[in-house]
Amino acid sequence: MDVSLTIWATLVAGILAMLLVDLFMHRDGHEISVREAALWSGLWVAIGIAVGVGIWLAYGAEFGMQYFAGYVIEKSLAVDNVFVWAVIFSAFLVPRQVQHRVLFYGVVGALVFRAIFIALGSVLIASFSWILYVFGAFLIVTGIKMMRQRNEHIDPSKSRTLAVFRRLVPMTDSYDGQKFWARRSSALIATPLLAVLVLIEVTDIIFAVDSIPAIFAVTQEPFLVFASNALAILGLRAMYFLLADLIHRFVYLKLGLSVVLAWVGVKMIVSHAWIKIPTLVSLSVVVAVIAASIIASLISTRSSRQVPGPSEEDLAHPFQAAVPSARREGQPPRDGQPPRQDHEARDHHEGEE
Repeated sequence: MDVSLTIWATLVAGILAMLLVDLFMHRDGHEISVREAALWSGLWVAIGIAVGVGIWLAYGAEFGMQYFAGYVIEKSLAVDNVFVWAVIFSAFLVPRQVQHRVLFYGVVGALVFRAIFIALGSVLIASFSWILYVFGAFLIVTGIKMMRQRNEHIDPSKSRTLAVFRRLVPMTDSYDGQKFWARRSSALIATPLLAVLVLIEVTDIIFAVDSIPAIFAVTQEPFLVFASNALAILGLRAMYFLLADLIHRFVYLKLGLSVVLAWVGVKMIVSHAWIKIPTLVSLSVVVAVIAASIIASLISTRSSRQVPGPSEEDLAHPFQAAVPSARREGQPPRDGQPPRQDHEARDHHEGEE
């Protein structure tokens, strides 16, 4: 696939332009409604599809299907990002009206780091073709591990990243609007929002370790890997606000994601060693598995109810909120420890973000 520098520059410029428009439209820090999130989600998906159609028309059906396969895989795995974001925001009681600001910078960081990972992955594949076996085996092991431990929970308050951040960076115990830094007694110190942003950035980097090899399983074209990854990531913020209140209902989605990871790992190994599995088959399997897991989840949780939100006292001092068990027993809160949340996230990320 011969992609000129002009096409690369156009793609990057388009991504930057969309980021600037998104930042301008949400500069006032308002709370994102479900309707607004749905409209933005539709817009991002439409842009992603339009780019895929353009690739299809310019470079042929095979490359077009490779782009769409990568886009669907990244979009599916990105839902797990949404799960972890929900855990972090809930644990640290981040006000909904400032969540978009955190996610904006989180997505910008994710794009930068994933571009680096894609470049490194492309160099490794070009230099050492056997690395595809390593990627494939890694995806299979990751999928099996996720499947076996899909009911594990994460406690962001025990994150090593958070512990190091709090040790190195002075921080207030309450938010200050959309500010990442606040001035106290002539000193500039971090707000909890900066700690949350650091956790978001670290989890995005860790998630890339799975998603980048998964996309390389369906295409080794750097342009297609980056384009599908970037276009899928751009819609993550809107997806979060659209699904945030429904996350508790996707009980089988993690199982579906584990199957997808294992499948693309098998596909990578088999296609490189023996018989090339058609891109259309790969895309069909991914779509079928994700659709089945979502439908099964929604059917099985028809009567589920949403967990009540935090109290006003907790919102005032998010980093001094007591864990639920301590609150019931009348114990004082642990300084700087947010309440434990029972949400799912990838097991192998526990404690790392």
